Amino acid sequence: MSKIISGFSKLTKQEKIDWLTDNYFDKPIVAKETLQQYWNDHRVLQELHDDFIENTLSNFYFPFAIAPNFVINDKNYTLPMVVEESSVVAAASMVAKFWSSRGGFKTRIIATTKVGQVHFMYDGDAAGLQFYFNKMKPQLLRATEPITQNMRKRGGGIIDIELRNKTKELANYYQIHATFETKDSMGANFINSCLEAIANEFKRPDIEIVMSILSNYVPECLVRVEVGCLVEELYENNAELYANKFIQAIQIANVEPHRAVTHNKGIMNGIDALVLATGNDFRAVEAGVHAYASRDGQYRSLSNAAITDGIFKFWMEIPLALGTVGGLTKLHPLAKLSLELLQHPSAEELMQITATAGLAQNFAALRALTTTGIQKGHMKLHLNNIIKLLDATKKEKDFLIQYFENRTVTHNAVVEKYKEMRLK
Repeated sequence: MSKIISGFSKLTKQEKIDWLTDNYFDKPIVAKETLQQYWNDHRVLQELHDDFIENTLSNFYFPFAIAPNFVINDKNYTLPMVVEESSVVAAASMVAKFWSSRGGFKTRIIATTKVGQVHFMYDGDAAGLQFYFNKMKPQLLRATEPITQNMRKRGGGIIDIELRNKTKELANYYQIHATFETKDSMGANFINSCLEAIANEFKRPDIEIVMSILSNYVPECLVRVEVGCLVEELYENNAELYANKFIQAIQIANVEPHRAVTHNKGIMNGIDALVLATGNDFRAVEAGVHAYASRDGQYRSLSNAAITDGIFKFWMEIPLALGTVGGLTKLHPLAKLSLELLQHPSAEELMQITATAGLAQNFAALRALTTTGIQKGHMKLHLNNIIKLLDATKKEKDFLIQYFENRTVTHNAVVEKYKEMRLK
């Protein structure tokens, strides 16, 4: 059978699986069983998932976990986390408990403005275009009124639109730059609909509309999170030494992009896990955050730390465009459960909770890196994954866990001990 197929989307799920496995796998029966094991016993749930995207064959599961003991603005939280990486949830839980007895995390919203743009080409007089825009502006806003009506009732809508001349960057390129307040929704569909209405109203024969689309770069949708305590409360021994090393680690990330990328990836371990759990768009968040980290032309640390008068402070300001209504937040059962677990937060509250998860992960990583090293704790938690790959029995697993209780865990060390055990 040819691997080029027409009308694939019109096939039933079983027909799609049959075609795929017969054409691409050496053992079609095994491939079919692997795909079907995730939905055969959950038909109703699978039908819901099938509507999310096209050509669904199965589900790719990630663990759903929780990290308790977070104190955020004097309120207790248990955070839902969807992540596959060892140590992320353990680190978040450890840090949450650590800071719960030191005042907890303090957060505040700096701004919630989101952005969209109409991109167009115009080969004419810039002053004349500006005059046309100024004349048309009230009409452009009126064209969006049927779309913005419900959002305005919730306190949101279009904040402003302005004409931007970008011809120095690209010949004949202009844009209508629009700012929005979308309240508890992430607002992608709302923003894009508004932009298309504006573009349709603005166009004329000498204006070539290229595209109308929201931006995931939201430097004015910012949240701040911080923690602080006396330096001597940070570590049991050599507190001042390790506190200074902690700060130096951030300073290194501020001047060395290779380190900054890994540094910020650790922050996103916490943020992405919570964004996924609540049904938000982690790809949009990632793109916006990393653009913000390089806003001055060099990629830098998102977090900062300082010691002032014996007080250690650790903080971060980060752009997060999140929603608690719309999209998967009301469709995916676990996303709904996550938001209920978080006590039905508003979008602003979810921004603050999510930023906290990111700072907690960063604190755990920097604390480990500047003291015992990252591998000691990470590899201990990775031990279970290594044992599973070896297909060890329960008795063998228990022995290996006990054996490596006070030994350095490496993949080779575990494999060698397993082989030795099998030989005996």
